[in-house]
Amino acid sequence: MEYGKINSIQTLGTLDGPGVRFVVFLQGCPLRCGYCHNPETQDLLGGTSFSSDEIINKAIRYREYFGTNGGITLSGGEPLLQPDFCAEIFEKAHQNGINTCLDTSGCIINEAVERLIDLTDYVMLDIKFTNKQDYKEYVGCSMSVPLEFLQMLQRKGKTVRLRQVIVPTLNDNEENILRLSQIANEFSCVEKIELLPFKKLCKSKYDALNREFLFEKFETPTKQEIAVLQEKLNSSIK
Repeated sequence: MEYGKINSIQTLGTLDGPGVRFVVFLQGCPLRCGYCHNPETQDLLGGTSFSSDEIINKAIRYREYFGTNGGITLSGGEPLLQPDFCAEIFEKAHQNGINTCLDTSGCIINEAVERLIDLTDYVMLDIKFTNKQDYKEYVGCSMSVPLEFLQMLQRKGKTVRLRQVIVPTLNDNEENILRLSQIANEFSCVEKIELLPFKKLCKSKYDALNREFLFEKFETPTKQEIAVLQEKLNSSIK
């Protein structure tokens, strides 16, 4: 039986995939995104150890709330850092008739990750920026990696929701929206793209960790600004 490191669990999530979800936030992430909302999940040495059975047994208690679309979501941190543990959770979820969703940055590709994807019903993939320089400066990996990950999802016939956090002056422009729509139009596996507003509520977490929140200088976009960008994006997707 596989064991893994978990940061926290949300029992009835509605923002982490289709329907109502049992959301598991895994510990550890190789990226250092400037706007990371969960910096406490980055260190793989943190968190609490759980077995895959413990996670599934907890999820089963909430199965009646899942309906036809809900299920279990593995988020983070970055679940791809613990692919064998995640795959065993998803395998047991399917054995219990529970839908599986993976929330990921797509920053790791290997045989273990591919096996995990085979057991995944729905993928939420972050496309954090749409140019190489911003990925290098604000994320810590090459933009080519999540795009290669998306190619793998396309090849395996997975249903994908792309997500991007909108940070004013960085990616709240028509050029970024156009590039996002081009990605969606290139990959038929993408069912939608969701734009999310950058927020500063996480600053207290950085303070508690005695770390600087590098994106504190950026403003939070209004709901109207996000709605306008989302409408432009939706209208440009075929």
